[in-house]
Amino acid sequence: MIHRKKSSPRRNTLPLHLIAWIVGLFIIIPVVYALIGGFKSTSELSTNPLGLPDTWATENYTDVIGSGSFWLQLWNSTFIAVVTTVLTVGVSALAGFVFARFAFRGRELFFTLFTAGLMFPFAVAILPIFVLLRTFGLLGNPLGVILTQAAFGLPLTIIILRGFFRGIPGEIEEAAIIDGCSPFGFFWRILLPMARPAIATVSVLAIVGSWNNFMLPLVVFNEESSWTLPLGIQQFQGQYASDTARILAYLVLAMVPALGFYAVAERHLVGGLTAGATKG
Repeated sequence: MIHRKKSSPRRNTLPLHLIAWIVGLFIIIPVVYALIGGFKSTSELSTNPLGLPDTWATENYTDVIGSGSFWLQLWNSTFIAVVTTVLTVGVSALAGFVFARFAFRGRELFFTLFTAGLMFPFAVAILPIFVLLRTFGLLGNPLGVILTQAAFGLPLTIIILRGFFRGIPGEIEEAAIIDGCSPFGFFWRILLPMARPAIATVSVLAIVGSWNNFMLPLVVFNEESSWTLPLGIQQFQGQYASDTARILAYLVLAMVPALGFYAVAERHLVGGLTAGATKG
C-alpha cells in the first residue's frame, strides 16, 4: 500500500503569504515615502528622494496644522462625507429592504437598472453632471457634491445591503408580524440592528469615497472657502513650481482622519462584504 506524503498546511499557504506581503509593500511604501518626504525640503527631495532627511523640517507639518485653511477644508470634507454617507446608506437601506423582502412585478428589472449604474464611471458623466448642476443652481453649493456622490454610491450600496437582507431568515419576519410589528417596524427595529456589519461596510466605502473625491469638488466649487481636503493641494502650487514637501505633509495629514475611521470600522468591513456577497 502506497502512502502519499501529506503536504504541510504551512507550506500550502506560503504563496498566499508571499503575495500578501508584496501587495502590502506596494501599499505601504508610498505612504512611508510621503511621511518621510514631508520632513524634507523640496530641494532635498530632488537630491535625496529615498533617504532620510539631513535636517528634519517639522515646519512643513506644523505650518499646515497651524493654518486656518486646513481646518476649514477638514470641516468641509467631514461635513460632505457625513451627509453623503447618511443619505446614501439611508436611501439604499430602504431600497435594499424593498428589493429583498417584497415581491412585486418588475422587481428584478428595477434592480438591474440600479446595478447598471456600476458600469458608468464618474469621469464619463462629468459634463452632463456639470450642466445639470448648473441648471439647478447647485454649482458652488455643497449639495451639488453631496447629491451627486450619493447617486453614484447607491448601486454598490444597494447590492451589498440587498444581499445581506435576503440572508435574514423569513421566520424572523413572520414572528415579528405575528407580534404586531409592521413592515417598517420590522425594518427599523429588527433588520437594521442585525445588519450592523453591512451598514458599517457601506458607511466606510461611502466616507472614504467622498473623502478622496477630487474631480467633483473641483468642478462644483469655485471659492477657496468651499474647498475640501483634496482641493487644498492647490494652495501649495505656484505658477512655475510646487512646494512638493508641503504637499506630501498635507497629504499625510489629510489621510489621518480617514485612516482613523477605517481602523475603527475595519473589523466590520470584511464581514459585511462577505455577507453581502454570499447571502441571498
